[in-house]
Amino acid sequence: MASIAKIARRTFLIGSAAIVGGVAFGAYYVSRPAPNPLKPAEGEAALNPFVLIDQNGVTLFAPRAEMGQGVKTSWAALIAEELDVELNQVRVLHGPAAQAYYNSAFIADALPGKGYDSGNFKHAVGEALGHIGKVLNLHGTGGSTSMKDGFKRMRQAGATARETLKQAAAERLGVDRSQLSTEKGAVIAPDGTRIPYTGLAMDAAKLEPVDADLRPSSQWRLIGKSQPRIDMAEKATGTAEFGVDVRLPGMKFASVRMNPRQGGGMAGFDAAAAEGMPGVEKVVDMGGGVAVVARNTWLAMQALDAIDVDWEAAPYPPETDQVFAKIAEAFDAAPNSVLRDDGDAGTLPDGATELTAEYQVPYLAHATMEPMNATALLQDGKLTLWCGNQMPTFVQMKCAEEAGLESEQVEVNTTYLGGGFGRRAEFDYAVLATRLAKQMPGTPVQLTWSREEDMRHDMYRPGALARMRGAVKDGQAVLLDGKVAAASPVAQAMRRLADLPQAGPDKVHVEGFFNAPYAIPNFRAAGHLADVQIPVGFWRSVGNSFNAFFVESFMDEMAHAAGADPLDFRLNMARREWAPAAAVLEAVKEMSGWTGQTPEGTGRGVALCYSFGTPVAEVIEVLDEDGSIRIANAWIACDVGQAIDPEIVKAQMFGGMAYGLSAACFGEITFADGTAEQGNFPDYDALRMHTMPRTEVQVLETQAQLGGVGEPGTPPAAPALANALFDLTGKRARRLPLMHDFDLLI
Repeated sequence: MASIAKIARRTFLIGSAAIVGGVAFGAYYVSRPAPNPLKPAEGEAALNPFVLIDQNGVTLFAPRAEMGQGVKTSWAALIAEELDVELNQVRVLHGPAAQAYYNSAFIADALPGKGYDSGNFKHAVGEALGHIGKVLNLHGTGGSTSMKDGFKRMRQAGATARETLKQAAAERLGVDRSQLSTEKGAVIAPDGTRIPYTGLAMDAAKLEPVDADLRPSSQWRLIGKSQPRIDMAEKATGTAEFGVDVRLPGMKFASVRMNPRQGGGMAGFDAAAAEGMPGVEKVVDMGGGVAVVARNTWLAMQALDAIDVDWEAAPYPPETDQVFAKIAEAFDAAPNSVLRDDGDAGTLPDGATELTAEYQVPYLAHATMEPMNATALLQDGKLTLWCGNQMPTFVQMKCAEEAGLESEQVEVNTTYLGGGFGRRAEFDYAVLATRLAKQMPGTPVQLTWSREEDMRHDMYRPGALARMRGAVKDGQAVLLDGKVAAASPVAQAMRRLADLPQAGPDKVHVEGFFNAPYAIPNFRAAGHLADVQIPVGFWRSVGNSFNAFFVESFMDEMAHAAGADPLDFRLNMARREWAPAAAVLEAVKEMSGWTGQTPEGTGRGVALCYSFGTPVAEVIEVLDEDGSIRIANAWIACDVGQAIDPEIVKAQMFGGMAYGLSAACFGEITFADGTAEQGNFPDYDALRMHTMPRTEVQVLETQAQLGGVGEPGTPPAAPALANALFDLTGKRARRLPLMHDFDLLI
């Protein structure tokens, strides 16, 4: 893979989107087909990068990482829909790191604008620009883009394969292709004779691919209907292979301990005690830390605890209050962005009531159930990796750099992910495994982080501050003027990937704020980037995760100041701005039986957020049970445009909300002497089965474009809960986590 650093000589802008790779790509260079990464063996035929057929059947390649979100099933259904095979007839694999598997939606989603204001022309421009992802080798999973990326491409891959197989059959039978049909993995001749795809594959592989039109929705068999999850049986029986499950002949096991003051070095260490422990085979200097190789992972972790290390200081303020003081300094500088500046937000309208509020949210860990891990084997000038990851080509590129190899000499095998949430879009864990493999050529070594190492070496969701000012008049919002300060995951990610500066307005930093789908005549959203060197990254729903809390909490305060019902207050503005946003509010109003009145001991709150192309509204109900507050019920409505698998959409909304509620109630990373104080789930808690609310989800399909589903359920959770707590207690929540100010059931 070409390194981004080799491609990029500067950055250029597409509107507010900073795109890596400032060279002038010609139209042909951008649109030319990527090479097929599938190298069929004898008796196999690769009809395109997504379909391989041999005598044993059909293999579909769905190269978006499966981390529980159902992408493996939905992508396979898109291919199978047009290929005319049943899901139980095929094997589904992830596929190698390859340019052909680029994500076309990454670039399109970075275009300027609110998102919901994109018409058909702008959508078409986004699709065209998406091909730049191929040039930059953006093979990855994230940003709730998998279905937006695959919806047309995968159907086209299936349709092309189907028509090419039909052409092979037509030439064999001496008939016109139009006389043939397909069904359940076979071509049907005019006389009813069935020729299985397996018997046509070798002939089809010799033909030029045949272009084909996509079938209308009236003919869909799989799309729009819920399918049995392809990964269900493996996961239920324990046979699914996650990164920590990889086992190879002669494999060694290792763990690592790096400086807990991230970015600081290591002055030295004394490993004498560890080296004398039974089962310990090797202690390795990793530069900024140490690794232990042992007979098993547990022994390696125990030996690491016996090593005395002299850690150097962190490059950021050592205490939490000092960190947030540094973030607050960003308000004193000019904003990085003002992506919405409607009307005159600097002037209070005549007769309006003004109100202000300040909010704070903490740093958050991704807290994946499977800690970071990777297995690496360096042998005969080739590096082979096994790990759960969201960006195979970046892992390939960075590990090649570490090993002193070209990307083509690195093979990345992507396993199931025991949680990703953006954490496995990074590559540090794979690079460390490669660094260790360099010390042990010819021996596969599995490097597994302890839970504590994982949580204290995260690329966190940044802590953030907001200063909100608003005004209401005649029961309506007439002004919203807000400033948000936080470190930028985009800026840090660009430095980590290609040592390039972030350029232009940072749209991700203010997403969920500037594009809140409300008609407010005077509306300004300013983003201030804080230069704090604590590593931050893409946490599920990214900027929306904190901006929705800021905006929707303040929206509730404005509704209260206006003497208006909080849901109707929002509904009035949403109807005038964007119909799908109003529709999801109307849906949760009906689902929950919202009246604006709650009985004693009950509180209800509502929140709306548009993110990743999907508006989501949530109503949360809380109950006072003998002084302890229980989250009792939740209602969610989303509009995804087209639900490829309705039950998967519901599951993602439910899971996204649970993730958001867990963070809202208990999640925080605090710092003492430069080290994260939280190291495991006892001090970084989550909702449990007995504290999870009963939940109902409604999926709407009214908007014109396909929306994402993996992340949009998360942003409304925290503000909906905070607003419910106000309804119950009369106390406003202006900081998270809520456990500090409310007696929540645990």
